[in-house]
Amino acid sequence: MKTSIIIALACGAFSLPLPAGGQGTPGTRLSREEAGEIARATLRREQEAFRLARGKEWREKRIVHGRRVMPFDYRVHGEAPADGRSLYISLHGGGNTRAEINDGQWRNQARLYSPAEGVHVTPRAAVDAWDMWFQPHVDTLLSILARLAVVEEGVNPDKVYLLGYSAGGDGVYRLAPRLADRWAAAAMMAGHPGGVSPASARNIGFMLWVGENDAAYKRNEEAVRFGRLLDSLAAGDPGGYRHETRVVAGKGHWMDRQDTLAIPWMAAFRRDALPAKIVWQQDNVPRDDFYWLAVPRDEAREGARVVVTRKGNTVEILECDYSTVDLLLNDEMLDLDRPVKVVAAGRVLFNGRVYRSAAEIHRSIAKRGDPRMIFPARLTVAPAMKGKRDGM
Repeated sequence: MKTSIIIALACGAFSLPLPAGGQGTPGTRLSREEAGEIARATLRREQEAFRLARGKEWREKRIVHGRRVMPFDYRVHGEAPADGRSLYISLHGGGNTRAEINDGQWRNQARLYSPAEGVHVTPRAAVDAWDMWFQPHVDTLLSILARLAVVEEGVNPDKVYLLGYSAGGDGVYRLAPRLADRWAAAAMMAGHPGGVSPASARNIGFMLWVGENDAAYKRNEEAVRFGRLLDSLAAGDPGGYRHETRVVAGKGHWMDRQDTLAIPWMAAFRRDALPAKIVWQQDNVPRDDFYWLAVPRDEAREGARVVVTRKGNTVEILECDYSTVDLLLNDEMLDLDRPVKVVAAGRVLFNGRVYRSAAEIHRSIAKRGDPRMIFPARLTVAPAMKGKRDGM
């Protein structure tokens, strides 16, 4: 079955009309079945509108967002599985150098990895800069790219993987946590973390590869340090932060392709689109939504945290640096026909029904376009608490 869509922050979402008829009017309390029908119809229209609007960019291998242009190339490997293809987004090295050097790194990246199955996409950075893979425009460009792969190549959005070498590895260190709700797993090759926190990467697989002798910028030491930080997070949070660190003996910046073993390692993971626990710590490119949470845009700043868990129909807020948090809810997460309880610091913030609405279905599809992240209900709570830092 084809599924859709890894979608974006500020991706220029379409304004879709609500379905005709009483069941689609704003404010209507929908049954689970009615909500499902509206969601499927709205998603079909959104997918077709996106394909018509941007399919040419896939065919021309060139994505445009504002003044940023990101060329890309891709190869399709293996037979398509019944649950949809995999997508590997592979970031090249280079950086703050001449365009022709980055062009060469881009062409080289396309030859480095060949998954047994999947679409291997190599985008060319839109800028020639040391931080070319984690500037703010990258979030939108990669999200458009992934979304196009879904509608054009039958990619399953629960099988999207991120990898990158050298400066591309720098990008993976940043983007794996920042866009964790997009990925099933990520693999960093020979990059530098630049002080980024892995906190938000709780629910993805994260693999680190570095040569034992890759001492420039202390990449070798930093990879080991980052791996130990993931060790510590995993030890304190059972079920979270699945990871592996590989230091390749006797190798420098070039690992003689030993890092290709990251591809089958990642392929074993599937995205958890609705995790039972979310750790969300903003980096220097803040977001206003993450998995099934949303926060006030004007309060989304670097270092701000929220940590939540859910079990049955109860959501517990463990940490929160925001005045309010929106809980985006659907029937796969909990039973919307029964009361939902929200607690924080021993206080009950809410205990009652949260109703499905066509307006919320439309809102979540317009925002993300992802069939696993369609939320017919939204609940805003005010935790009035400050999160503990735990050394993060």
